[in-house]
Amino acid sequence: MKKIIEIRGLTKHYQKDKKVLRELDFSLEAGTVHGLVGLNGAGKTTFLNCLLGLQPFDAGDIVILDEKPQQLFSQAGRVVTVFDSPCLHLNLTVHQTLSHARSLCVEPKRTVVELEKLLGLTQYRDYRISQLSLGNRRRASIAHALVGNPELMILDEPFNGLDAGGVDDVIALILSLNRTESTTFLLSSHQLSYLEQACSHLSILHEGRIIASDEIEKLLQSKRSKLKIRTQKREEALKLIKTRSEVSILESHDEFKDSIMVELGDWEASDLNRFLVENGIAVDELRLDRPSVSSFFRDATQSSVLKMEAF
Repeated sequence: MKKIIEIRGLTKHYQKDKKVLRELDFSLEAGTVHGLVGLNGAGKTTFLNCLLGLQPFDAGDIVILDEKPQQLFSQAGRVVTVFDSPCLHLNLTVHQTLSHARSLCVEPKRTVVELEKLLGLTQYRDYRISQLSLGNRRRASIAHALVGNPELMILDEPFNGLDAGGVDDVIALILSLNRTESTTFLLSSHQLSYLEQACSHLSILHEGRIIASDEIEKLLQSKRSKLKIRTQKREEALKLIKTRSEVSILESHDEFKDSIMVELGDWEASDLNRFLVENGIAVDELRLDRPSVSSFFRDATQSSVLKMEAF
């Protein structure tokens, strides 16, 4: 599959003895919706700035749509970015903003009316940008970016300031553009549950490196579901569970002396429940915790920290 972005050995120093990005490797396949996540200070902003040619870097190589970052201006709108803080003229109305952007676009694809409708901005068309909420400014920024026909859209914290309905609308828009127009997306966000809904792929940036990167489905396949069991016969249940290779006991919960936490292997929650009941153990509660982007991210970053401390 064609690579939209290819990065090898990217290194960036802010101070002589402090690397923000450490020999970072990253690739982005055409036609995907790729999430980029990391703790505060992991280097996401620096990564995006280097990718877009907004900051120099000390070592490594970046190719984006077959060009170096410094040549992105020659792509004529094939790459667009919507930053965390919307960069629009505060005194222009929504309609004026989109009309001006369309007049500058070499090959505008959508009319202003179509853009306003697409992003739910019709009722705000005569509002100045300064009068809009942060969420609606973000909608206007995305509409602004869609004046042309971008192949790659980079969205920095696209869900900030949006209510639940706004988040649903933006996710639906991303998925629609990806499906119908093969637009490739790179979404940088802290809101992992939204990324799980929107993205096909995920990369975790931690301590200046990409420590995990793949299709979300494949990443989660490496993790097993966890199950909390609460019963008044805890000790008897523990003895029984230890006889089964299909599950493994993880930990007990101090706040509930009658609970057990296990990791499911070849069994489903219903199999373990039936096994306990058939052996005279009444189960008061079963709570299944399936692998998610949030749990995968937490485990990956914690294990990375432990490895670095051990080293």
